[in-house]
Amino acid sequence: MSKKESPIKTIVVAVVLSLVCSVVVSFAAIQLKPQQELNKELDRKRNILIAAGLLEQGGTQSEIDELFKQVETKVVDLSTGEFVEPPKDFNQRKFAKDPETNKVLEGKEDVASIKKRSTLANVYLVRDGQTLETIILPVHGYGLWSTMYGFLALKPDTTTVVGFKYYEHGETAGLGGEIENPTWRAIWPGKEVLNEQGEPVIKLVKGSAQNEHQVDGLSGATLTSNGVENTLVYWLGEDGFGPFLERVRAGEI
Repeated sequence: MSKKESPIKTIVVAVVLSLVCSVVVSFAAIQLKPQQELNKELDRKRNILIAAGLLEQGGTQSEIDELFKQVETKVVDLSTGEFVEPPKDFNQRKFAKDPETNKVLEGKEDVASIKKRSTLANVYLVRDGQTLETIILPVHGYGLWSTMYGFLALKPDTTTVVGFKYYEHGETAGLGGEIENPTWRAIWPGKEVLNEQGEPVIKLVKGSAQNEHQVDGLSGATLTSNGVENTLVYWLGEDGFGPFLERVRAGEI
């Protein structure tokens, strides 16, 4: 074997190429990050607007930004239901991972199988002047394969659904993935998620729903359907947005 074909030379070339590729990828990631963050923020606004019934689908950036002017973003302390001054760069998912800003959930308390949650949460309000029209709550819980993230929009009575929109999940396409199907989403408006005592009563059932507290489950996706129900039971309950919704019913919001 000649010196030009030595294993050492091959290794050196491979290392140099790896370093060059790493630098290129890192540079591209840094350059693209601002645009990626803008796209994520635009997608968040779009899904909130869809859940609230203010947008059908799609929408340009200017249209979405204009419509989102109707939406007031607040941060609530989940233990008290009271609004708090948002921490700098507040990110609910990051707070859920930090021992200083999260609550660890165990046993039956963790009905949505999320393990930890942030002590603070975003809520979104739509008003007509001083009159509250819609409340949009971010919710998440585990399905069959993944944590499913969505927005639930309620009327000021805190029980009647305006809309429900999932935007991120890893469920099976054609089965659990049908949580994104507009046809399934269309059966949610008008459903009632709480009883007169403010307790979660929504159920996903096999076959056809028989009353306003029931929603048709996803065909062939029982565990995903259970995950949707458990998600709402948790986030509408006392350990989720329950204290906040109680304040809304009392006319304090």
